[in-house]
Amino acid sequence: MPVMTSYTILGLLIPFAGTALGSSSVFFMTRGLNDTVQRFLLGFAGGVMTAASVWSLLIPAISMTEASALFAPRLEFIPALAGFSFGILFLFILDCITPHLHAGDHNPEGPRSQLSRTAMLVFAVTLHNIPEGMAVGVLFAGLLSGTGTVTLAAAFALSVGIAIQNFPEGAIISMPLRTEGNGRFRSFLYGMLSGAVEPVAALITILLTGAIEIALPYLLSFAAGAMMYVVIEELIPEATRDEKTNTCTIGFAIGFALMMVLDVALG
Repeated sequence: MPVMTSYTILGLLIPFAGTALGSSSVFFMTRGLNDTVQRFLLGFAGGVMTAASVWSLLIPAISMTEASALFAPRLEFIPALAGFSFGILFLFILDCITPHLHAGDHNPEGPRSQLSRTAMLVFAVTLHNIPEGMAVGVLFAGLLSGTGTVTLAAAFALSVGIAIQNFPEGAIISMPLRTEGNGRFRSFLYGMLSGAVEPVAALITILLTGAIEIALPYLLSFAAGAMMYVVIEELIPEATRDEKTNTCTIGFAIGFALMMVLDVALG
């Protein structure tokens, strides 16, 4: 069982803090996030997560496979390919069987009550937070393994990227609950709790990875696939709706460049 450090505990809590901060907007905002700010943050998070998928997850997964010598030369990509593909497939199936609602969605069923729609949104966001927590857990598990393939900077950069993504998610849960007549604290509490599954999923992933360290390359690449699915399916479409792409593009470029610099320069 890996020994949890203070850095690891902090890293696991950062994404949850992003959700909590987003939910806290119910205390000082009467409307949702400014549209331009939301598009920039979503694009920024998408850039961070895309770069992290490559430099912090897929490349370390391939390096670990090369070091293990379990595959013939030039076939070291197999665990990365398998894990990445399964990560995409897992999120795809999850999207198919759960409510898939975005901040700007309108209720497609008309007569369904707003409260029911909000409950579905809470359920959907909470469920989607589980693989994100797993991704953070996998990266910190790689850091705790001591192999040197995952750096502290890369692990924290991914945590921060997910936290940025979680900020608007917390807001789009707490704000509708407030407009339905719930108290500010209760609305904040429900929004915050939707992100509580992330550190739990991360911790469970770390504990399991310690028992099956040989599977770490698969798990790292699985996290990469899950992250890329979130970027393509959730972040980019939401940030580029109505063909307003400039703000998202700038945010994505800054996020990608920052993550690349952090991982390469500090790794």
